[in-house]
Amino acid sequence: MSVEAHNIRKSFGGFTALAGVDLNVPRGKLVALLGPSGSGKTTLLRIIAGLENPDPDSGRIHFHGEDVTDVPAGRRRVGFVFQHYALFRHMSVFENIAFGLRVQRRRDRLKPAAIADRVRQLLSLVQLDGLDSRFPHQLSGGQRQRVALARALAVEPKVLLLDEPFGALDAKVRKELRRWLRRFHEEIHLTTIFVTHDQEEALEIADEVVIMNQARVEQVGTPQQVYDRPASPFVYQFIGNVNVLRAPALLAAGGHLGPGAEVAPESVVYVRPHDIEVAPYVPSGRGLPAVLRYVHSAGSQARLVLEQVQTHETVEVEISRAEVNDLGLKVNDLVLLRLRHMHSFDDDYAI
Repeated sequence: MSVEAHNIRKSFGGFTALAGVDLNVPRGKLVALLGPSGSGKTTLLRIIAGLENPDPDSGRIHFHGEDVTDVPAGRRRVGFVFQHYALFRHMSVFENIAFGLRVQRRRDRLKPAAIADRVRQLLSLVQLDGLDSRFPHQLSGGQRQRVALARALAVEPKVLLLDEPFGALDAKVRKELRRWLRRFHEEIHLTTIFVTHDQEEALEIADEVVIMNQARVEQVGTPQQVYDRPASPFVYQFIGNVNVLRAPALLAAGGHLGPGAEVAPESVVYVRPHDIEVAPYVPSGRGLPAVLRYVHSAGSQARLVLEQVQTHETVEVEISRAEVNDLGLKVNDLVLLRLRHMHSFDDDYAI
């Protein structure tokens, strides 16, 4: 089922949480609402769920073309998974998953045997077979979150909504669970919207990313599109690491911009750490002079922190450990930085 939000506005007193937001989630897609705290992403999710109402005379929410703006949350057929699981601590895993089925209206309620079958199917689906009699305190964080997901799926929702679903988990479990969610979604193809402030999480598992900032949508696109072609300085700096360099230093470096490239003296340019080449310093050489201040070389990649000679601004560079060894780099070495690709939001430069 597709989900559409049109011109949604929401204010809390004098604070504007949403300022005319549009959203279009195609049927069966996994879409991430990504943005910093206070950007409006959770408010938008709660309005889609029916847990919040948009401002009067605001826009509308449609599920597969049907206006559900005034439909109560309990009748929208939405599954909602919270960050902190919200499991009933006094209930077993089985009882937690079965809860939504048992409280349905009598005419819609399944027979006890059918409820038991449905719970067993869901336990298998979320890879928790054999844990039905355990209680939440006997489970790991990742297992508890999968129980919460199974409970949300029990009532066969039309739309699945996840609010920072992995935020309470440690880094290792979070990475494992989000990869599991991607595989899980490929099995069930249920229209899913999840909120996160974790860029890596959104880029890894979403079909489409909606980037929000200050109550508005900044950009919508596939993970590759928003990373490779950011629509604004905010998106460029929010998605992945980026260096912000002032044009005067680049122009003074002399010639490293490449033939035909022009940058206005008052502008700034954006360049990813992996798009910078490090070369030994030679007088009058092509590149931006910088001093190496720090080398972090755990793993196969090395992260270099350098200081521009002219502006004293910091530049981060990512290169392989093999390159570090080949260059024989040491702290306080003087080097030249050459930019393979940069962006000024007026023109793209491929060097």
